[in-house]
Amino acid sequence: MWARERRRTAVVGRAPAERPPRTDARRNRERLLVVAREAFDEAGPDASLVEIARRAGVGQGTLYRHFPTRAALLSAVLADRIETLRRQAAELSAALSTDEALAAWLHLFLVHARVNQGLAGAFMTEGPETAADCHQTITAAAADLLGRAQRTGTARPDLSPDDLIQIVVGIALATARDGDAGQADRLLTLVLDAVHRTGPVA
Repeated sequence: MWARERRRTAVVGRAPAERPPRTDARRNRERLLVVAREAFDEAGPDASLVEIARRAGVGQGTLYRHFPTRAALLSAVLADRIETLRRQAAELSAALSTDEALAAWLHLFLVHARVNQGLAGAFMTEGPETAADCHQTITAAAADLLGRAQRTGTARPDLSPDDLIQIVVGIALATARDGDAGQADRLLTLVLDAVHRTGPVA
């Protein structure tokens, strides 16, 4: 009898399995992210959340169920873009030579850094922990591409992935005000030329 009672108690006390999000809930979340990306690109991190919900075709309550705060929405948008960069790094690494993959990905990262400056700045303030995770993801992607080039002898061995990330971010910051994407590309080309100088370092 006691054994049956213990089994009954265990079954009753067992936490229910967590249900996956419903299809419509997933669809609403994805739609909110798409619209939020567009809104943040247009108006920066202070874009109206009310307008985002309206353009996504959902109520404000639905937006806040998925993203309780502005910081949560900023976090989701930026994390999605960082994941895209990580995936692109892997795809380029598999499809191109070491030097071509590194150059192509750095151009993509430069575009990302220029487009998302305001978003990243607000995010660093409102979501520092997730910002650190995003930085680690980006640095790991750069480390893989740069490491391949260094192992084949086509990139200088004294350059670190973090050095490379900081240089590209610096280009994005320096060229943001005048909006000259051509200058940003030229500066990155100069950086890539320096990256591939594999002779003795003075």
